[in-house]
Amino acid sequence: MELDALDVDLLAALTAGRRAGMLELSRTLGVARGTVQARLERLERAGVVTGYGPDVNVAAAGFPVQAFVTLEIAQGALADVAAELAALPAVLEAYATTGSADVLCRLAASSHEDLQLTLLKLARAGGVARSTSVIVLSVVVAPRTLPLLAESPRRGPRRAPAYREASGPAPDDGR
Repeated sequence: MELDALDVDLLAALTAGRRAGMLELSRTLGVARGTVQARLERLERAGVVTGYGPDVNVAAAGFPVQAFVTLEIAQGALADVAAELAALPAVLEAYATTGSADVLCRLAASSHEDLQLTLLKLARAGGVARSTSVIVLSVVVAPRTLPLLAESPRRGPRRAPAYREASGPAPDDGR
């Protein structure tokens, strides 16, 4: 799906005002409420917008220790390893990757000891040949998407045609 300028503006408004309703978004963007609703439905159907839940700071929620873990796995074991990773609550996300490692995971733990227990569970997982972990010291750039979406020039109006501002006085209709 190709996003236009109004789509990007709508995503930015949703990010800035996560609890905003359709009417507030339409006022912010200067478009009809129906336009906002139709655009959101289109973005949801296309899989661009995947949810409206809160972003959770895991450190503030009691899990201040985070680590990235790379896994080297046995050939053909990705499905089994994926199931084992999904069963571990400490695994926040995991990706199949290229390079020397086969899977990259992000973990969160309440302590270094808790992290060590999770790492030991990973090491015992069937199909995992080797793991390497690095502890996160601080967040340099938090997860984000808007800079990427806003980087490219977008075609299309930022506002619906009926809401475009007139550029000067209204034409004289002879009355």
